[in-house]
Amino acid sequence: MKLRSKIRLSLIAGVTALAACVGTVAAAGPAPHPAAAPSRLDPARLRTAMDAVHRAGVPGVFDEVRDAGRTWRGASGVADLATGRPVSPDMRQRVGSITKTFTAAAVMQQVERGRIRLDAPVGAYLPDLVPGERGRRITVRMLLNNTSGIPDYIAYAFPSLQRNSPASLDENRFREFRPEELIALGLAAPPAGEPGGPTGVYSNTNWLLLGRLLERVTGTTAERYITRHVIERAGLRHTGFPGGPTIDGPHPRMYESLWGLLEPPRDYSVYNMSWTGTGAALVSTMDDLNRFYARLLDGGIVSRSSLAQMQRTVPVRALDGTMIEYGLGLHKVVLPGCGTFWGHDGTVWGAGTISLTRADGGRQMSVAVNLQRWNARSAEGATQPHPVDTALKSLYDRSLCDA
Repeated sequence: MKLRSKIRLSLIAGVTALAACVGTVAAAGPAPHPAAAPSRLDPARLRTAMDAVHRAGVPGVFDEVRDAGRTWRGASGVADLATGRPVSPDMRQRVGSITKTFTAAAVMQQVERGRIRLDAPVGAYLPDLVPGERGRRITVRMLLNNTSGIPDYIAYAFPSLQRNSPASLDENRFREFRPEELIALGLAAPPAGEPGGPTGVYSNTNWLLLGRLLERVTGTTAERYITRHVIERAGLRHTGFPGGPTIDGPHPRMYESLWGLLEPPRDYSVYNMSWTGTGAALVSTMDDLNRFYARLLDGGIVSRSSLAQMQRTVPVRALDGTMIEYGLGLHKVVLPGCGTFWGHDGTVWGAGTISLTRADGGRQMSVAVNLQRWNARSAEGATQPHPVDTALKSLYDRSLCDA
């Protein structure tokens, strides 16, 4: 799920907790590019920025920054508000829509094998799911870059959100959704635009369809294929689709504020993730995310030509109305004076994550927080500024740029 986008990924509500901070700088093996300049990581500045995010209201935040072969890992705050258990940099996290990059890479592998054609109509592969004219007009590429015009299903799977109520979150906590059920909700809603239009509209429905497409052409589940051919190929040891509503291994509790509707914020770390599947269900660590994007951008997961296709962007309107540059499962973020970065961000109930890698592979950042949608809303529905927004932007700036 992705209710917010941009570099300023909205990630936490105003909650104070016992503070705990750790930070380390360690060798990360050979630099991605041997000619890279010496590392300019500043642990003190990074630790100060991270602590500021916690003081602004984040229960727990953890970060891994890589630069020129050096790695800094830090954490501030708590993983559990009830016990005061501190958060640590190596914890596992629900990474939300970062899953989409993994799914896109799996699809591109099948494109390379000739089993999928990017500009073929999706109806040729999934006539039962996208029949008729829609199936003939919408291509696989349109699903990948969110220009299909198919709307998002989340508002219909969680109908209380349309009434400004959090009731659906609890009603669906242990519900087992079928992908076909969620896809049908999206397809039944009013179209979000014309297929292939100049501006896309972000939609999780596209990514459940891509999961079914993978299943049809590989003969196995999308989750199993992504695990064997993307996660394992990238050498990731702590990344995977959850086998149930709980998370294996050390992880923070995940607190959801829902724009102030849940006060105090509610823990949704135990949740059936069938509501998002190949769109946003993965669990990972910040170390694994940095490894994944470094390998992807270095041509180690898909071919260079496939990567070039993934980096062809179009303007896409996110679910919060902001505009982003979106490729095939990749965001493009340009920071003047710092470079062009590729990656993704993601949010599910109670957890937010962002991972960005500079185009040359020389600088990386992955940040996780354990509370979401902290901004209160006005009577007109506009989200209100919060000190966490400013603190997070500062942490991102210091994690991505030396200036």
